Amino acid sequence: MEMFAVDDDVAQWELALLPLRGVARLPVLLPLAWHLRQRDSARAESFAAEALALLPQTRLDADACSLISARLHLVQGEARWLQGRLDEAATLAAQALAAAQALDDPAGRGDAHWLQAWIAVDRGEHRRCDEELALCAEVARGAGDQERLAVAEGASARWAVLHDPRAAAARWGVHFARKTERLSLAAATWISDYMGLSASQANDFGAAASHYIHCYESALETGQLRAAIIAATNIGEDFCILNDHHSALEWMQCALDLARPTGWPRSIGACLMHTADTMRRLGRMDAADELLREALVILAPVSGARSYAIALQYLGDLSLDRSQHSSALDAFLRLQGRAEALNQPDFLSVARRGQAHALSCLGRAQEALETALDAVHLAADKGNAHHHIAALRVLALIHSQHALPPPQGMTALNPPLHYLHQALHVAATVDGYIVPGDLYEALAHEYARAAHYEQAYEMALAASAARERTHSQEATNRAIAMQVHHQTEHARAEGHHHRELAASEARRAEVLQQTSATLERLSAIGQEVTTHLDAGAVFRVLNRHVHALLAANTFVIYLCDPDGARLSRAFGVEDGLPLPENSLPLDHPTAYSVRCLLERREIYLENTAHLQHPVAAVTPGTQVSVSALFVPLLAGERVLGVMTVQAMHANAYGERERLIFRTLCAYGAIALDNAHAYRQLKDAQSQLVSQEKLAALGSLMAGVAHELNTPIGNSLLIASTLEHKTADLEVALNGPGLRRSELAAYIADARKASELVMRGLHSAADLVNSFKQVAVDRTTEQRRHFNLHQVTHEIVATMMNRIRASNHSIAFEVPQLLALDSYPGPFGQVITNLINNALLHAFEGRENGRMRLEASTPVEGRVQICFSDDGDGIAPEHLGRIFDPFFTTKLGQGGSGLGLSISYNIVSSLLGGQISVNSSSAGTIFTLDLPLTAPEHDPERAASIY
Repeated sequence: MEMFAVDDDVAQWELALLPLRGVARLPVLLPLAWHLRQRDSARAESFAAEALALLPQTRLDADACSLISARLHLVQGEARWLQGRLDEAATLAAQALAAAQALDDPAGRGDAHWLQAWIAVDRGEHRRCDEELALCAEVARGAGDQERLAVAEGASARWAVLHDPRAAAARWGVHFARKTERLSLAAATWISDYMGLSASQANDFGAAASHYIHCYESALETGQLRAAIIAATNIGEDFCILNDHHSALEWMQCALDLARPTGWPRSIGACLMHTADTMRRLGRMDAADELLREALVILAPVSGARSYAIALQYLGDLSLDRSQHSSALDAFLRLQGRAEALNQPDFLSVARRGQAHALSCLGRAQEALETALDAVHLAADKGNAHHHIAALRVLALIHSQHALPPPQGMTALNPPLHYLHQALHVAATVDGYIVPGDLYEALAHEYARAAHYEQAYEMALAASAARERTHSQEATNRAIAMQVHHQTEHARAEGHHHRELAASEARRAEVLQQTSATLERLSAIGQEVTTHLDAGAVFRVLNRHVHALLAANTFVIYLCDPDGARLSRAFGVEDGLPLPENSLPLDHPTAYSVRCLLERREIYLENTAHLQHPVAAVTPGTQVSVSALFVPLLAGERVLGVMTVQAMHANAYGERERLIFRTLCAYGAIALDNAHAYRQLKDAQSQLVSQEKLAALGSLMAGVAHELNTPIGNSLLIASTLEHKTADLEVALNGPGLRRSELAAYIADARKASELVMRGLHSAADLVNSFKQVAVDRTTEQRRHFNLHQVTHEIVATMMNRIRASNHSIAFEVPQLLALDSYPGPFGQVITNLINNALLHAFEGRENGRMRLEASTPVEGRVQICFSDDGDGIAPEHLGRIFDPFFTTKLGQGGSGLGLSISYNIVSSLLGGQISVNSSSAGTIFTLDLPLTAPEHDPERAASIY
């Protein structure tokens, strides 16, 4: 399973799913749910739930089912993560990871780690995020999965930039430079994101915007909607810094338009807060405040995320701009808490600086001073010149507002000048940094306050020069923004040009395409109509599509009666309500439906207003229609009936509409003819099944009779011999005399003969009792409590004659005290069918075949019965069809093709269990998994499964 797919692939899966029904949908549902997880998370969850429900109906082994379940749990987990339901998401991700590890599925393991990383991000656990991304990369590297490896490395790099930009550039810059040409779109999303963030940190905002635009476009193409939203907001931020506020707001709106329909709190909140900060920079304070408040409410479920911390920073900055110093202090204190939890120094420095500014304005000078010094140290330690300069300027502000002791080692005229000159010194260390004019103005102001007018004048001149440079830089920034715009628009124009060429080519065959589209849709409808083998279902499908494609006030289907003398309304709807029953004799003089049937041709009435015989005159209970179309239902040369569609306005059905209805009638005729044939087939099948049962019982009786011949014949022979010896004894007794030795010999022979007769008759009696029980069970299908060992012994006993005659053997091992509350007769039929199937198919051309019947109770309340043989096995191409009715490889050679089909129906329906088969060249094993207590059944329904 790919990590991300492009839109064209998803469109193909969407089309492939349309005609599929039942278990056949599963192979398409799985990739579609996975790749819709961010494109449309609600549909992805719906498809995942459907796929999980279908899994038990498949014949997949346990491992395959577990792999699919794990992938679907990842879909559900990602949806919960996007919705901000982080605990649920974490549970599903952990389940998927455990399954993937147990089944050694590298892709599943990597994707589970990927999801857990982003859950950690929204919880504010960035160390855990780094660990999970590292595990994701490790799994992908071990599996040779280059795309997942590049994606994981790109995400790791973008978070590394926030911790330490210089170390991240040294670690990842060259690494990704070597991979750029070989990147997939999915990996390009994350590497472009890393490059954009790196360029922003280096103040190269034009390059950053270009990278983010690449990130945005590749993210959209590969269904990474959250990444696309983040990229759009970052592009807006970069354009804002480049003083192109119009473009900035366009991108912010683009991000918000993507985020709003999803309902994802983190994405919507991030869009709102970035838009708010842009509004603040433009001086729209009230609008900025409104957007920020809404963002914080929406982001509350993911308050551990970095985006929530950014919103707090923006709220603090806005409150300072509005002189709401208490609110600013509260926002920056909350930001400090988030910064410490996230372990991200840039936030901590901003938080302390903002607190110092607010505290100073609130008159808490000493606290402000200590906090500002802390902000300076934090920024200096991390080498962040921008934050360092900002913190020094706050220190100067504090000393200008309050009379405080001067700092140690001060050489300037006063503390504000001391800190402002330090800020100027730090600014000189930043390549390409243009010192803002207001910093020089602040210096000029402080020099003037100290009556050092010469230095004040110099600073004023420097401020003017700085403003010139700033204007120049602003112009440069605007030029960069224009260049980025030009590059973007050029790329889009090329894409638009290619699309226009394709559209121009398409317009040349517009009529053909329309016809083709209609035919394609009708083909899909035809597949749907003809899949049904029930007339009622066919009627409902036709009704739905007729009303979807045509103007239809009235829709009626007439079918010929079996005697061929009348047309009867099989289905009718008018204004959404069912029509009453109605029939028409075929000699009706004015009925258009009868005329259509007899003439076997289409009849179209464009306007019935002036007709002598309105349509409703022969359709009791219906309204008077103005347009009507009648088409015969033809199956080959046979006419099944008539379909009619009617409207309340004239000329309702042009050539296109008549073509559509004609096609629907053709599909309807095929489907109704199939439904009729299916009913006949079911009737024939029922008769064949009954014959199969009688034949099986007759074979059983013949086998038992043969088995009885031996003990009864032996008993007759012994009784006859004893009769002769008794007659001889009587002659001796009535003659010359009976010797003692002769009497003793007679008694010995009589004792031995009686023993042999009793043994033979007991054997026969046992066999008769077994036969009686099996025969009663099979003919009555009686549910009762029975001993599995005893019933199995009886079944095998009745089959021994045929098994021995075939020179094969059977052994069985069933626990003595295993009791079931079920149907012994149908169970016996299943076992008999399996034995007969093995005798017919498994041992062809050989003797001494061995069969074995075993039973065990692997779990409480269920019994597992395995019937195995050491025959030639089942051919792989036949394995999936052995339970189909009438499928046999011995047609005309003793195989009806019903034995295993009947067995499957008995096990799955009446006995409430499952039957499966495994086969190889070493033999075949049928496994029955049955409950010890069969489910309750209606006796009539139970009998119908045969």
